[in-house]
Amino acid sequence: MTLEEIRKELDKLDDQLLEIYNKRFELVLKVGEIKNRTNAPIYRPEREKQIIERLQKKNREMNGVLTDEAIEALFMDLFSIARNFELPERIAYLGPEASFTHQAAEMKFGSLGNYLPINTIKGVFREVASGKAKFGVVPIENSFNGIVSDTINCLSDYDLKIVAEVVLSVHHVFASTQEDLKKIKRIYSKDIAFGQCSNFLEDFGLDNIEQIPVESTAKAAQLARKDGESAAICAEVAAKMYDLPILFKDIEDSGKNRTRFFIISDFENAASGNDKTTILAKLSNRAGALVDFLLDFKEKNIDLTKIKSHIVGGVSIFFLEFNGHKNDANVQEIFEKHKESIKFLGSYVKEATDV
Repeated sequence: MTLEEIRKELDKLDDQLLEIYNKRFELVLKVGEIKNRTNAPIYRPEREKQIIERLQKKNREMNGVLTDEAIEALFMDLFSIARNFELPERIAYLGPEASFTHQAAEMKFGSLGNYLPINTIKGVFREVASGKAKFGVVPIENSFNGIVSDTINCLSDYDLKIVAEVVLSVHHVFASTQEDLKKIKRIYSKDIAFGQCSNFLEDFGLDNIEQIPVESTAKAAQLARKDGESAAICAEVAAKMYDLPILFKDIEDSGKNRTRFFIISDFENAASGNDKTTILAKLSNRAGALVDFLLDFKEKNIDLTKIKSHIVGGVSIFFLEFNGHKNDANVQEIFEKHKESIKFLGSYVKEATDV
């Protein structure tokens, strides 16, 4: 085939795709009408997961050229558009724009989401609890810096549920309008980012330059764009948003730096068959209380994947995660036995990777 013939064939396929998309979204609008009448949640991560896995399997069976990753990317964008067709909903996240939390939000809700940057984690919970936003996106833990205390505190204080998780690989860039490193006198970034990029700073003789901590790496990029004698350690998307030239990419000490985020809302998920459950447990102050509690999980053949102690309001509690859904029979038995001690935070589709 000639190039012109291939282009004509592509045009025909694009016309067919357009017709199919329109037919699909006509059905999406009908689904939205039903959900609006019944107050059913628009976002169903377990349903989206099932669709993607089915299509990936079908693609492998037909020896399609698309990869699993490509199929997921294509259909996640399609789902994002569909949700906005059904019912446009606000998504609050720990801001500002171009922060890592913003990136995590877009991974789940796509570029068309109605996003609300909020200054604090508590503010995100407050806006979702008040109904001003349907969803909230907050960090829960980083592979190097551990659990985010503010998120644990808010999960304890607010009656909201975790409906999804996102695991994001954290990559930093060094960006500046000043090309000569010797003329850089200040570096802006979030406090923990300096430590995460210490090897780069030392190797390039930048470790003795004034380090100015700011509330986010996005804010660092914004400040560095206005300050010709400075640089920013920030996310690539932040540098691009503020038109700040990138001098070096992937400057973090470890390529294994990941942050996990929770999507919170006011509903509970149905089971998907590949779920994780998160709870808080406040146990009695007696010797062996924790051991007895954990042995019940072993007895019910429940796979605990995380346990962290935490202080909330001066009281010691435990943050626990395990494989399974709230409605599984063995999980229900645990909940019934320890109903005075457990606060259920959510059952949601388990991501393939963790921090």
